[in-house]
Amino acid sequence: MKAKKNLGGRPSQAETGQIETRILDAACDLFFSEGYGATSIDALATKACVSKRTFYDRYKDKPDVFRAVVKHVIGNMRPANADTLFAPGKLEDVLERVAIAMMNIMLSAPLISLHRLLLAEAPRFPELVQLVYEEGTRQEAVERIALLLSQEAKLKRITLNNPAFIAEQFVMMVIGAPQRRLMMGLAKPMTPRETKEWALNTTGFFLNGFYNAKD
Repeated sequence: MKAKKNLGGRPSQAETGQIETRILDAACDLFFSEGYGATSIDALATKACVSKRTFYDRYKDKPDVFRAVVKHVIGNMRPANADTLFAPGKLEDVLERVAIAMMNIMLSAPLISLHRLLLAEAPRFPELVQLVYEEGTRQEAVERIALLLSQEAKLKRITLNNPAFIAEQFVMMVIGAPQRRLMMGLAKPMTPRETKEWALNTTGFFLNGFYNAKD
């Protein structure tokens, strides 16, 4: 028996989901191609093929839809197996898994586009940076790596004084240079083999700082 079409009134749950997707896809396209400041609500509604009333039923203003875009982009890239990445094991093995996962997420085309947008628009719209910081995976990664390093220190396997600072340095070592080159158009996306090689080499270099340290 065929489902009846919604002939009027409120949209069905499926239709509501389709409308949300169209608005978010349109917002991604326009924000990333035209810029946040140059994108109007009229343009968003037109590209999404919805009325302004439909738009405002879902989002109160442009910052609100930008927050939704950030959640949409990051949510689609967030690893489903985060706990597996940090499963107990040799520190080097855990950090290598985490490094590869971070590179696959943070060097992805959508997140590179998002960071390009931030660089271009942050001086005029500093609140955008805060939105990304609140929703982003970077700080979450730093916190989990810091916890991992603290646990290793308690077991007397490494010596450190500031786990959060050291964890952030690890993230920067893994992501910093490849991300910068991609954002400036100086390099092509890494192949899976290149990603793994970079992650392994960076992790090894990072850990040498602990294992070769002298009291």
